[in-house]
Formats: sequence, C-alpha cells, structure tokens
Amino acid sequence: MQCSWKAIILLALASIAIQYTAIRTFTTKTFTVCPVPNPANCSLGLDPTDSPDRLCEDNQVQNLSRKVHILILATTRSGSSFVGQLFNQHADFFYLFEPLYHVQYTLIPKTPQNKNTPDRRVMLGASRDLLRSLYDCDLFFLENYIKPQPVNHTTDKLFRRGASKALCSYPVCDGLGPTDIYLEEGDCAKKCVSLNLTLATEACKDHGHVAIKTVRIPEINDLRALVEDPRLNLKVIQLVRDPRGILASRTETFRDTYRLWRIWRATGRRPYNLETGQLTMICEDFFNSVSTGFSRPSWLKGRYMLLRYEDLARNPMKKMEEIYNFVGIPRDANVDRWIQNNTRGDQSSAKHKYGTVRDSAATAESWRLTLSYDIVEFAQNACGELLTQLGYKTVGSPQELRDLSFSLIEDRAFTPFW
Repeated sequence: MQCSWKAIILLALASIAIQYTAIRTFTTKTFTVCPVPNPANCSLGLDPTDSPDRLCEDNQVQNLSRKVHILILATTRSGSSFVGQLFNQHADFFYLFEPLYHVQYTLIPKTPQNKNTPDRRVMLGASRDLLRSLYDCDLFFLENYIKPQPVNHTTDKLFRRGASKALCSYPVCDGLGPTDIYLEEGDCAKKCVSLNLTLATEACKDHGHVAIKTVRIPEINDLRALVEDPRLNLKVIQLVRDPRGILASRTETFRDTYRLWRIWRATGRRPYNLETGQLTMICEDFFNSVSTGFSRPSWLKGRYMLLRYEDLARNPMKKMEEIYNFVGIPRDANVDRWIQNNTRGDQSSAKHKYGTVRDSAATAESWRLTLSYDIVEFAQNACGELLTQLGYKTVGSPQELRDLSFSLIEDRAFTPFW
C-alpha cells in the first residue's frame, strides 16, 4: 500500500513532536540519587522507619531549592515590621518589605472591605505570581506593577526600599563604596537615589535565602499553591496580635480612616455610620487562617509557625531562637545586636509610627490605656472566638481594663508541627 507524500510528512512531524516531548520531559525532570537521605537536605521530623525510597521522594519534593523562602503573613499594625527585621539583619537573607503594595495600588487602588470580591481574587492571583518570581530572585517581574514603569530597569518608586538592608548596601546603592556599611531607611532614600533592578536581582542571587513581609494576603489558605510548589522551600510565619491592640494602633496611625473610632473614643457615643468591618475583617481572617493551621493539614507540615506579637514583645530573644529553629538556619550576631538595641527604647523612641525601636515589653498591652472600655467591650463581642482561640483574656469592667498588673495574655505554646 502506498502512502501519499502528505501522510509521510505528517508522520515525520508527529515523530519529531514525540521526540521533542520526550527530550523536554527528561531534561526538565530532576533526578536525585538518594539511597541514603542527606540530613543536610531532608526535612526535619521524618520517620526513621520510612523506606529510603519514601525518604528520597519526600526529600525531592520538599528540597528542590537549597534556599529557604520565608513569608511573614500578617496584618497592618500587628508588629510585622519588627519581625521582618529579624531576617533583614541576618547576613544571609535578602529581605523585601511589602512588595505586594505595588500589586494592590496598580490593580485595586482602593481595597474593598469585602474580601470575596472579584478584585480581591484577581489581586491574590497576581500576588502569588509575583511572590513566586521574587523568591526566584526575578525582581524584573515587579516592573509590571511599579508606576511609572521603570526605564532601563531603574526606578525611584519602590515602596519602602530603605526597609531592606540589601537594597541600601553596596553595590545596589550607588551612593556607597565597597567599604561602606549599609544605610538606615531615612538616609537610604536620600543617598541611594534610583534603584537598579538588575543590581538588586544579582544581590538577591548572592544571598543564601529570601524573606518577604506582607500584610496583603488575608489567609494561609490563599498561599497553598505556593506552599505546595516543589520549586520553593517556603516557610510561613503567621504573625497575630490581640485585635484590640491592632485597633488601638490603627486608630492612632491612620487618623483619617479611623476617624469615627476616634470620635467614639473621645465622646463615648458610637457613631451610627461606624465602619465595623475594619475590625471584624481582621478577626475573621485571623480566625480562618489560624483554624487552618491548628487543623494541621499535610500541606502545611513543617511549613507553618504561629507567632503571637505579645510573646515576641515580652521575650524577644527566646522567640527569635524559636523562629530560627523553625526555619532551620543559624542566627547570626547581627540579629542579636539588633534585638538588644531595638527592644529597650524609651517611650519617646516609639513616636515614629513606622519605627521598630520600642520598649517592647511595655507596649505589649499598652492599648489598655488608650481604648475606652465601651470600644473594648464591642471588640470582645465581635472577636470573641478569636480571643479564645489565641489565648487572649477579656475584661469585664473599666477597672480590669486599666489594671496592668493583671495580664490579658495567657501562657500558650504554639509550636510548629512536623
């Protein structure tokens, strides 16, 4: 039987396509000889009775990258800037402060209160894509969201660049020489001028690990795709804080947005048009996210740590050790020194609303002296489940509220599961 020339060509093309697919499959698949698991690469907590094949499989899935990728998952005014510095000060970490700011203010400049809106879902998808690129040290992906768009990969519009030690050091900072130390945030903005994203990308690659802080992801469930991505070695630190403390801090910091809360506090009369979603949304996001963590799903095994701000504020050195044990990286002396210098400040040092210098133990429950009892009572009713879940006690009178000798923070041990 004779075949037409068209059939012969089609068969040839099909053969080429099959070969190409096979080549792509074999060249992109990671092969690891793992007869005996390497303790330096295998994740903690594996059962020693597991077979070598099983251990090898787990090792391949969880450790394709030698870098550790940290995400600090928080909400505004919960102490996330402080936690971020625990990684920013470490010589091996490349740290980015709120890169998702650019996603939000490009896609949805005015964030809706309803987190289930299509806009919020679009933002979450874009945020996950950006985080994936940043953990791979592809900072050029940020250019899609920086306005005005960078020219020749150079911009002076990166949000809070000065909060990143790596971006304020040589050679990324063009105002410094090889022997100069990094600049603090205020000086960085003045002396480093434009940011070259090519140099920033190379600096990221030169660091052993990447840490990112964000307050723009509502819940841990929104990160499942990233946590399960075998190309990443992602560990999530969920930072929580007593919602009454968050409310007090936001009321002082965002005076226009929380103007009605300030009126309520000053007059003792609750405004009829008060936007209560500013509080209830915090509690709902926290409760749902923490409930997921407490349920110990397999996809979060060894990947999730719950951290109460109050525990860190009262005993920063101890909690810092726990954090570094969780991420599996030795801390360095820079972190120790930073904690000692930034947790013993007097009250005047806390006046800058975005600063990190605090008398940390004193600020853990300082909200009890600023909020009125009726606002606290309202918050307790709105967030009762969350308060119980996280070990925060309620007060039943103005006298209990002001009595700082009686702590509202229960002793709880929130340990990661492996």
